[in-house]
Amino acid sequence: MDSRLFEYARVSTSQQSLDIQIKVLKESGVKPCRIFTDKISGSTKERSGLELIILKVEKGDCILVTKLDRLGRDTADMIFLIKEFDNMGVTVRFLDDGISTEGTIGKMVITILSAVAEAERSRILERTNEGRIVAKIRGVKFGRKRTIDKKSMRII
Repeated sequence: MDSRLFEYARVSTSQQSLDIQIKVLKESGVKPCRIFTDKISGSTKERSGLELIILKVEKGDCILVTKLDRLGRDTADMIFLIKEFDNMGVTVRFLDDGISTEGTIGKMVITILSAVAEAERSRILERTNEGRIVAKIRGVKFGRKRTIDKKSMRII
């Protein structure tokens, strides 16, 4: 059986576009019927596109993804997915990073890069939280604006 190419593309929100990822991956020769996408955070495992690709791939197939963080956000999730694909005999290639899960070195590099990506995500969250704290100290209000229930004259 010949190796088949599949594509997985993901963006974090429905407002973001998959076009750039899909263009890059199509240039690698992926058939349109083998393109799977999600518009949801990589921190969740419940992604319909990912679930479908897991059902469709078979031993010897290869999944193309533009970057590591498109497959998953957290190291444990990435390692779980890579092991799951490896157990199925499926390789994953990350085009922008120039790496593949093929071989021992490939798996090691993926594990290290996943950990680095997770650490960077944690740093971003820390900086965001620090910014919120500073903004609160300066009097910035977060959340939606309060409204008044005219019938009861209470603030909601």
